[in-house]
Amino acid sequence: MSNSKYILVTGGAGYIGSHTVVELVENGFSPVIVDDFRNSQESSIDGIERITGKSVTLRRIDVCDFASLEGVFSEFNFEGIIHFAAHKAVGESVEKPLAYYRNNLLGLINCLDLAVKYKVENFVFSSSCTIYGEPKNEKVVTEESEIQIANSPYGNTKQIGEEIINDLVASGANIKILNLRYFNPVGAHFSSQIGELPIGKPNNLLPAVAQTAIGKIDKITVHGNDYDTTDGTCVRDYIHVTDVANAHVKGIAWLQSQKNSLVENINIGTGQGTSVLEIIHTFEEVSGRKLNWEFGKRREGDVVEIYADVTKSKAILNWEAKKTVKDAVKDAWNWEKRISD
Repeated sequence: MSNSKYILVTGGAGYIGSHTVVELVENGFSPVIVDDFRNSQESSIDGIERITGKSVTLRRIDVCDFASLEGVFSEFNFEGIIHFAAHKAVGESVEKPLAYYRNNLLGLINCLDLAVKYKVENFVFSSSCTIYGEPKNEKVVTEESEIQIANSPYGNTKQIGEEIINDLVASGANIKILNLRYFNPVGAHFSSQIGELPIGKPNNLLPAVAQTAIGKIDKITVHGNDYDTTDGTCVRDYIHVTDVANAHVKGIAWLQSQKNSLVENINIGTGQGTSVLEIIHTFEEVSGRKLNWEFGKRREGDVVEIYADVTKSKAILNWEAKKTVKDAVKDAWNWEKRISD
């Protein structure tokens, strides 16, 4: 093992990326962020520095630009790579499939290519529960659950990404790869220095809820009320973003302890399902504000109900979610209030 402890974090200024950078610093690593700020904002860098008390190493690069990305590999001796950089909105991917395939797949291929060339053996891929598609006859998915046809081009880029990874390792490449399939990251750092910063109208539920409460959005539309769930609304496994971030640090440490090339798939979730209406009611309880919301029609690409079997994350990574949905809602609300001041 080299002494550098440099970890490349692509998309490290983004939502999950910025929280992971904080966790890496707090666990003795030296993260190097590569981000072109297409889907993130520079204020997250300031937030990371305020939380950690350390200056951030940042390179403004598009991961699809191979030559520029290679420059970063030649500059640092990386111990590992955590690859976040990707477009991530389900609805937008239905409207702009080519942009999603180009960005998400080329970025991954470039990172893998350079990892092999520069002998960086430890690689964590930001995968997603969307790879499971609409589960057949099961709400709780294990890593062995059958992969269904993806419900969106975004989900398909994650499926293809994992196939690319499997083929690379099968080819005999000297690399150890962990696909972290996370469910629905929510919340913000408890310090309110970093959190989710949607550009334009939020695609995710909790930022939309918080922005409605603060007055940035008039009302929330709940997409569908006739699903076969407890209250007719979609059910997801909402997991606090700092728990997700910690799973990446545990993942890098586990990869470092492995001797041979491998691919491992691990679900990152709480193992609990929460409906859209439950999130709204929890938010009203935590914030003391009544939300303006209405039911709308179902949204294309939405899975009805899915949450994680988390047995494997405990067994292999010695990791489990520590925070509750209520914690996440409270932290998201505190974050929204701070950025709206």
